[in-house]
Amino acid sequence: MTIIAAVLVFCFLILSHEFGHFIMAKACGIYVEDFSLGMGPKLLSWKGKETQYTLRLLPIGGWCKMAGEDEESDNPRAFCNKKVWQRICVVAAGPVMNFLCAIILFIILFMLIGTYSTSSTIGGVNADSPAAQAGLQSGDVIVSIDGIAIDEWNDISAAVNSGEAGRSLQCVIERDGEQFSVIVTPSYDDSYGSYLLGITPTRARQNLFRAIGLGVEQSVLFARDLLVSIAGMLRGTVQPDVSGPVGIVTAIGETARYGFQSLMLLTAYLSINLGLINLFPLPALDGSRIVFLSIEGIRRKPFDRDKEGMVHMIGLFLLMGLMLVVTYNDIVKLISG
Repeated sequence: MTIIAAVLVFCFLILSHEFGHFIMAKACGIYVEDFSLGMGPKLLSWKGKETQYTLRLLPIGGWCKMAGEDEESDNPRAFCNKKVWQRICVVAAGPVMNFLCAIILFIILFMLIGTYSTSSTIGGVNADSPAAQAGLQSGDVIVSIDGIAIDEWNDISAAVNSGEAGRSLQCVIERDGEQFSVIVTPSYDDSYGSYLLGITPTRARQNLFRAIGLGVEQSVLFARDLLVSIAGMLRGTVQPDVSGPVGIVTAIGETARYGFQSLMLLTAYLSINLGLINLFPLPALDGSRIVFLSIEGIRRKPFDRDKEGMVHMIGLFLLMGLMLVVTYNDIVKLISG
């Protein structure tokens, strides 16, 4: 399951990124020689109207090879012969497509699964939880906890964790229009760092327009949190926590156990991560190429391709070295448990 889920997620992330480059290149009239998914030996290959499409063995990469992308060309449809703004659009389209795909995944999740309600109505009761042992059921409304009125879902956690830790709580419940009292003893959860009853709120499916707004909002919030975390790591105020392919595959495998919905959510987060990181002005990343093209547009003179290529090559080797270090740390964490 882990291998299948990892292959599907990696293929989705890579395909969406390269497809962004591909469709923008086509829109700008650039000649695309090869569109490939994966690395290594060819599995399938077929010729389109003008582009060669290739599926390769290892789902760890891919490319959209355009004429004149890394060399000079006399072809008027070559990448190097297009206007600067067109080339910037082509380069930026990969990360933009990652953001767009994440938003689409969020929209699907919000429409099919919905968002958690803020009401105090119980949507689900975890098996063998304190709430289950007390006889609470889905659809029950929590009216009060130890005399504290519950108006919305956030009030529940505040009431459960107030006063003496882990004490038995008298909860007033409304079921089918009638109220009754039950005694619930919450349990402590290390992952949350608080006492829990073992209940989840109800979900409300969203219409298309509401889901679009929430999808964009969720994507922006995650991108902001990611930037804040990276800034904190650079300042030394946040403990570095970076995962390579091994760590990501492990996370995908663990998430897949919770179902396809959780896997879609993780894929959306990874897609935003990939798009945002690629916009960083680091050699070998799309962000660096955008910087070079922007400077070219300002000075109205292209950079020496050999020198620019050398910068990207050095950056690529540095990124590969960093990836090896991160992968080694992931393997150590995996072995040590």
